[in-house]
Amino acid sequence: MTTIESWFIPIDILKIIFAGTAIILSLIFLFIIIIDKTCHTVPMMLIANSCLVQSVFALNMFGTSLFTLQNDLKQIQFYNSFCIFQGYITYMIQGIQMNSYLLQSIYCYITVVYPFRLYWQSARFQIYLICLTWICGIIYPIPLVFTNQIIYHVDDQICQMPLNLSFITIFNASYNYFIPLSLITLVYFKIVRYVKKMNKRVTPANTMIRIEREFRMIRRILSLVFILVILGFPYALFILMSFFHATPKYPFRIAYIFVNASLTLVMIALFEISEPLKMSIMKRIHKEPARIIPTVA
Repeated sequence: MTTIESWFIPIDILKIIFAGTAIILSLIFLFIIIIDKTCHTVPMMLIANSCLVQSVFALNMFGTSLFTLQNDLKQIQFYNSFCIFQGYITYMIQGIQMNSYLLQSIYCYITVVYPFRLYWQSARFQIYLICLTWICGIIYPIPLVFTNQIIYHVDDQICQMPLNLSFITIFNASYNYFIPLSLITLVYFKIVRYVKKMNKRVTPANTMIRIEREFRMIRRILSLVFILVILGFPYALFILMSFFHATPKYPFRIAYIFVNASLTLVMIALFEISEPLKMSIMKRIHKEPARIIPTVA
């Protein structure tokens, strides 16, 4: 038997709702991108990759939250190999998620700074990069499983790495958050610097329009990533506190409230930054029904 606090069950249900909403939105967005030919472009392919990542992440968090809720309702300590697998998927997909936004920012940088490098902008090259991020994301957490780094936390009813000062903790936080975030921020400032330089030159109007369009896109991607940073701050704070042995009793329960909330908010943000997707969905929502004109005999 385990100790159950009064706030466990409501929070478990709230996490399931957030994850379920993200699953529905991500699958709808993927379906629209697949069937709508106006969305068959390289930028939308990168958006589709982010939606796919979000759907896998949301499915995993839905299963994890459901597992926690079942144990809380029964007030038991129970886990199996599937719990460890869920922990593995969590670390795998977090890195792929951040790298999917990094790929979008890199594509914007290429189209602005190297507009004539057509191969770098091609679908084939971008698919290579997408596959590379997935391969690296799948491989990197495997040692965590075989070295028993992912363990069952009774109080939190979840399988995760323990929060402590270790090389693997620092490496995991760097790979999943700090390195991709730093590179996205670097790309943003590189584009800002390039735009300022181009403004000082005599540049054709159509070129400046294209540059400004890509600049707005990278700014939106950065704002999307900052949603993840803000909602992931409690998790990062608990990691930092663990270096000094000062974490609260239920760190993962608290942190994953914000993580699950970010799943839904990120899907809304992806909808906002994807103009073709937004136009396609709005067109279907506001589509007028066909009028039937009666014939006069």
